[in-house]
Amino acid sequence: MPCIEAIQGDITNQEVDAIVNAANTTLLGGGGVDGAIHRKAGSELLAECSTLGGCPTGQAKVTRGYNLPAKYVIHTVGPVWHGGTKNEESRLRECYENSLRLADEKGVKAIAFPSISTGVYRFPIEKASRIAVGTVRERLKQYPQIEKVVFVCFSEADLGIYRKVLEESRVNC
Repeated sequence: MPCIEAIQGDITNQEVDAIVNAANTTLLGGGGVDGAIHRKAGSELLAECSTLGGCPTGQAKVTRGYNLPAKYVIHTVGPVWHGGTKNEESRLRECYENSLRLADEKGVKAIAFPSISTGVYRFPIEKASRIAVGTVRERLKQYPQIEKVVFVCFSEADLGIYRKVLEESRVNC
């Protein structure tokens, strides 16, 4: 069984094959995780992203990592929370599914995810963490080469929620 863990930290410092960017639909940078990844990766990331034609919610696209420790950045666009009335849960699930599919295509063995959509997009962290852990646990069965998944949490509170969900799911390292 692959290793799935949650840590508190900066996703841009993770020494994994790929990190996931909680991007906006333009893929041209923004705030939060997206801005931090673009700043650390350097201007080449923005240049490559500008050739991709954006990305719809729930989908994912991959670029090189440039100045990041990770070889790849998988950009996915999470849903904005509207109270659960606009298919937000299935769109969030698609973010994790499509990111793992691209990771598998690139031969990734270790991948780091942020808590997609739980910042300015206001997706409730408890619900989002359950979707994230459940989807990753289920999809890893299709991608045996992915050996490690790290959920990188910004806050101690978010870390506690992810660790509780991982413990309840009986998945960890």
